[in-house]
Formats: sequence, C-alpha cells, structure tokens
Amino acid sequence: MENKKIPVVVYAESTPNPASMMFGTNQTLVKGGITLEFTNKSQTKGAPLAAQLFDLPFVTKVFISGNFVTVTKNESISWQMVVLDVREFIQEFLQNGNQAVVAVITEEEAPKTEEEKAENHISAPAFHTRPITEIEEKIVEILEEYIRPAVEGDGGAIHFKSFDEGQVTVVLRGACSGCPSSTLTLKNGIENLLTRMVPEVKEVVAEAG
Repeated sequence: MENKKIPVVVYAESTPNPASMMFGTNQTLVKGGITLEFTNKSQTKGAPLAAQLFDLPFVTKVFISGNFVTVTKNESISWQMVVLDVREFIQEFLQNGNQAVVAVITEEEAPKTEEEKAENHISAPAFHTRPITEIEEKIVEILEEYIRPAVEGDGGAIHFKSFDEGQVTVVLRGACSGCPSSTLTLKNGIENLLTRMVPEVKEVVAEAG
C-alpha cells in the first residue's frame, strides 16, 4: 500500500538579495523563534532538509526559520531556471513526512561532554543576546515588534547582539546576510527607527550571521 502524502503548500518569493530565494510553507519547520543557517553540508547534522539541499550543485547557503527556508545560490545558474525545481524538491521532502530539523537545542542548552555532542542534534544560537539594561530591553522590543516581521518577510532574520556607547550591533542572517541592499536598509530603516525611538542609540552596525 502506497504511503499517503501529507498535503503541503510551498511557494517561492524573491528577496532583496538576488542570490537568495525564500520558500514558504504551510508547515512549521523549526519552532521557538530559532533560526538556523548553514554554509556547507558538514554543518547540517540534525537538519536533513538543509543537507539534501546542499546536494544541489548551485546551493551555497541554507537558512531555516519558522515556516520558511531561504536558499542562496552561486552565479552558475539563474533562479529562473531552477526555482520551480527547488520548490518541488522542498515540497516532495515535506510531503513524504520528513522533518526539516530533527532536533535542535539553543546555545544555553549546548552539550558539555563529547558523548552529548555525538547525539543527533543541531546547535542553534539564541534569538537575541539577553538584554541586561532597560535600554537594551527597549531595543529588543523594537526589533521584535517593528523590524523582525519585515526582515522575515524578506527571507532573513535579525538578532540583537550588543549595545555599547550609543552603538547597536545586530546580526543579519538568511537573505539579509550579504545582500547588496542590506546596508541601505540598515541605515535608512533600522537605524532611523531605533535612533528616533531610543534617544541613547546613535548608530546601528551589522555583522553577518
């Protein structure tokens, strides 16, 4: 008897980064606000969807968050030629009942012993560096309420890293990392919003995830 496939919707959306395409689904791929980014297959233990995507010769990065996966390609081929194939690949993977991520833990839960490290899990960074001061709490609140939804809509993620002497450092991941327009977005959007809403903030800088 043939296994009944799970109904799965997968749609492709372009991102501000021409090298990256976001593939959204009607399934949750990873829970708890966790984001996972891989730049090669050796990093994908515990994340079989990412591992299989790296078998495609043009894939250079895979980012998984919530209900979407962002795939970044090299310049050997155009998205126009492969976007339908990648969409169908992801859809078939999920329809067959496979989990995008088998097991995930945060950095706070990271294994301490070699035996624990051998388990089939993948370590994920906490979504934000834990805010300590009231100013940092306000910055994280603004990132969560106003900025994160827009960044996720573009196939990426933004994490608060630090606040020091008026400078906010954030980490950009997914399609936002390495995007030609990310600097413009950072200065015209994120920096303008934070400096307006939190007077102590004078500048916002970004690091790649």
